[in-house]
Parts: sequence; structure tokens; C-alpha cells
Amino acid sequence: MTLAGKRVLLIVSGGIAAYKALELIRLLTKAGCGVRCVLTKAGAQFVTPLSLQALSGEKVYTDLFSLTDESEMGHIELSRAADLVVVAPASADILAKMAAGLADDLATTLLLATDKPVLAAPAMNVRMWQHAATQANLETLAKRGVVIVPPDEGPMACGEYGPGRLAEPPVILGAIARALGAGGPLAGKHVIVTSGPTHEPIDPVRYLGNRSSGKQGHAIAAALAGLGARVTLVSGPVTLSDPFGVKTVHVETAIEMLNAVKAALPADAAICAAAVADWRVAMQADQKIKKTGDAPPALTLTENPDILHMLAAPGPQRPRLVVGFAAETEHLFTHAAAKRARKNCDWIVANNVGGTGIMGGDMNEITLITEAGADVWPLMGKQDVAIKLAALIAQEVS
Repeated sequence: MTLAGKRVLLIVSGGIAAYKALELIRLLTKAGCGVRCVLTKAGAQFVTPLSLQALSGEKVYTDLFSLTDESEMGHIELSRAADLVVVAPASADILAKMAAGLADDLATTLLLATDKPVLAAPAMNVRMWQHAATQANLETLAKRGVVIVPPDEGPMACGEYGPGRLAEPPVILGAIARALGAGGPLAGKHVIVTSGPTHEPIDPVRYLGNRSSGKQGHAIAAALAGLGARVTLVSGPVTLSDPFGVKTVHVETAIEMLNAVKAALPADAAICAAAVADWRVAMQADQKIKKTGDAPPALTLTENPDILHMLAAPGPQRPRLVVGFAAETEHLFTHAAAKRARKNCDWIVANNVGGTGIMGGDMNEITLITEAGADVWPLMGKQDVAIKLAALIAQEVS
């Protein structure tokens, strides 16, 4: 992605998620975007002006009444010198002040004085996010044209679980690019991504499934959208929020996933990150199977459709690039390379899930297998894997 010549005024408000603003600055500057930062008093409890300055290469502004700052750049000029004003993280407090039109510090004064578009990425406790006052403030801001990047759902620093986690920096970067009209290298391209497990019913209360969380597939979808792609995400049952800027189709079974993928074609690329169940029960019981004390019931299994093989088959609707995933517990390269040949796909992303914390966790250690050979990547976060893989996909299909 290139944002060369664009300028963002980044307002960092209070909250533990303020540390993610550092990664956002890194991504913006890497894309060629100039970043000037405003740090609120509460935000300074979590990150320092020096950190923001070191990454942005610009002076950090904190005080509305600093005569030095006012002589160098008045707050009115500061509010209008950027192409886009971004509030990330946007706390419940600053969202409320924005909705009410308050101007009691530098950040809120800038927001009231700016004539440029505004984007806000909220982050707060789940109960604060769900409170009627917060939702009313968000509705007010959206009506005024403020772009809201919804928070993710997951565990929080306070120990609670739910929506309220700051969206990941690549997702916010993608939203910024769209707000600035920057298409990115995948602009005009359609990519299908499958993610999560499938659940194959045994009876109305039981199913066959696996431990896939969908974190890797969802991260890939968000990273591709951040590069300008039109992304269709076909997701099995997960507890994750739908990625911002992505069309998400929710399914449960492998057959439903196959039908959703077929409906999404044609596409320029397809990334099959879902852990589709290999088998389903041949005859699903209409009622709950009861334990009688006799021998356990025998389940007759039948093969599920092969979505990856369908996508990679020669034909007019075959995507230009088809990428499969291979989760292995042994003989990683041998099994993954054989899968690539058997499925006729272009790339295989192989990962060893035999260790603890990989399947369903936040880290991944993969080997990318292509026609050119195998490229072993170091252990990294799934968000970083997604960013790296999305960049390679962009090189291939853009």
C-alpha cells in the first residue's frame, strides 16, 4: 500500500490499547504517510510522547495552552493541516466529548475545529461499549460522517470478555486508506477467504468439530482488505467479530461453506484457511441420541466436499491464485507438499499444530510451500503472518 503524500493527525486517547497506536504509526509511515500525533493527558499514562515522536519523526502535541506550540503551529492550523484526523484508541470519554461538541483540551478542541474527515477506532471495557450512552454517541457521530472502526471481541485487560478491544492496526490502516481514497495494490481485486472450523451435526445437540479459532483466517481477510481488496470471508462458527471492511458470510457445515464459496465466485484469489471437517455423519439423527447403558452408538462417516480442490480445478472460474492451508502434527513438509500436488493449488501454508498454543492461539510458525520450494518463517503473531502473506498475495495478483 502507498499513502505517499498523505498526512494523518493521530489523536491517542487514554486506555491500555494506546500501545497499539505505536504499531499503527509504524504501518502508516511505512506506507509513506506523514503522521503528526496529539497525546491526551490520559493517553500519556500508557504511552510516552517520546515513543510517538520516535516513530512518527514529528513533534508530539499535548497541551492546548502551550505558548511555544501556539507560536509554532496554532491549534486551528494543526486541526486542518492533515488530510484525515484519526482517533485511536478512542475512549468512551473522548467519544462522548466529540458527540457533545466539548472542547476542554487540545484533542477535543482540534476535533471541534477541524474541517477534515474524522475516523475513530473505539476501545473500552465491554460494559462501557454496550452502554446505551456510548451507543447513542456512536450513532450521533456516524450521522455526522465520522467513520467508526468497530472494536474486536475478546479477552480484555480487566479480565472481562466481549466487544471493546481496539481493532488491530492493519484493520485501522485499511480503514484509513479507504477514507483517504488510497486504493492499495489490491484495489479492484476480489479475494475469497475461508476461516474457522466447520461443525458437522451428529444430532440436534452434538457435532464433529475441531479447535480452529479462525484467528488466522480473519486476520488474513482484514490484511487483504487493508491492501484495497474486495474480500468475501466465509466463516465457520467462531467467537470473533467480523473484520471491518470485509463482507462476511457465516456458515456452519462444510456443505454450507462450499455453497457460499461457489456463490462468491469469480475471484482473483482464494485463501482456504478454514479447518474444514474431513468427514460428516452419514445420517444425522433427528432427535438427541440417548445413552442407554448399552454399547455406544456407531457413527457412519462420509467424506465432506473438498473446497480447496474445487477452487483449484482447471476451468474458467479458477482464481488466478489458490492458497491452501495444511495443519500437520508430523512430517510437515512431506505431508504439505503432497497436499499441494494432490489439490492442484498454487501455494500451501503449512503449520505444525502438534505443539500447545498453536491451534486456537495467537502465534503461528509456518512454512510457505510454492512451486519454487519451501520458505520457513519464524514464529510470529498471526496478525504478522497475515500482513506478510497478504503482501505476497498482492505481488502475485496485482
